[in-house]
Amino acid sequence: MEATLWVPAVLIVIGMVGIVIPVIPGLLLCLAAVFVWALDTGSTLGWWVFGVCAALYLAGVALQYAVPGRRMREAGVRRSTLVLAVLLAVVGFFVIPVIGAAIGFVGGIYLVELGHSKDRAAAWTSTKAALKAVFLSMGIELLAALAIAVTWVAGVLVSRA
Repeated sequence: MEATLWVPAVLIVIGMVGIVIPVIPGLLLCLAAVFVWALDTGSTLGWWVFGVCAALYLAGVALQYAVPGRRMREAGVRRSTLVLAVLLAVVGFFVIPVIGAAIGFVGGIYLVELGHSKDRAAAWTSTKAALKAVFLSMGIELLAALAIAVTWVAGVLVSRA
């Protein structure tokens, strides 16, 4: 297998892992991998595949923020809650290695919402709504990355035929 195939493939896989473990911009890395392949092939097909992947990337990014954001607003979760939860997730990442980010994020949402409402049941309801929105956002991003990967594989197969 040539480096022009396995390097983008590895970058796409790393990008998908980066979506689930948000340390690197996974979806952008998937698009960058296709760009490297298109640049290397230099063919019209390669650039068409990159163009389709860029459109999939843009659609994924737009949906990733629009759909969960609307659902959180409907549930009454404020944006400031998520900002503070992300800050606590960063702190948690360094305090408790591996699982600290998740604990800090969930705990942050709960504590901020508890401070706003003073009601544990309402805070827990808001926390569940925010977590569902985060998982929905991650799912949308993963589907976009998968669509980019499938488009790239199709482009590779067509270019090899």
